[in-house]
Amino acid sequence: MIIFGTKGYLYQLAILTLVCGRCGNPAAHTLRKRVTKFTLFFVPLFPFSTKYATQCTFCGAEQKVTKEQAEQLQAQAVSGHGGQMSGQPHQQPYQS
Repeated sequence: MIIFGTKGYLYQLAILTLVCGRCGNPAAHTLRKRVTKFTLFFVPLFPFSTKYATQCTFCGAEQKVTKEQAEQLQAQAVSGHGGQMSGQPHQQPYQS
């Protein structure tokens, strides 16, 4: 018998101050990376899906962003224009 499946991980990459597209408030937004990995016998082997999104901390609206946009936002946070980097990527398993 072979046991296989998927497991998801959620990484918080940065916290940015942006104007929300839904509520219009200038609020903190978390930049997150969601990675889904293939598992064999409960051991994560390789990622097969990676998605990026920002989430408004005021209203909770989530907006998908491309990898390139996520890298630009992360660079913006590092340079100090609009945000801060979190000390360590925050890794949380999520249910898909």
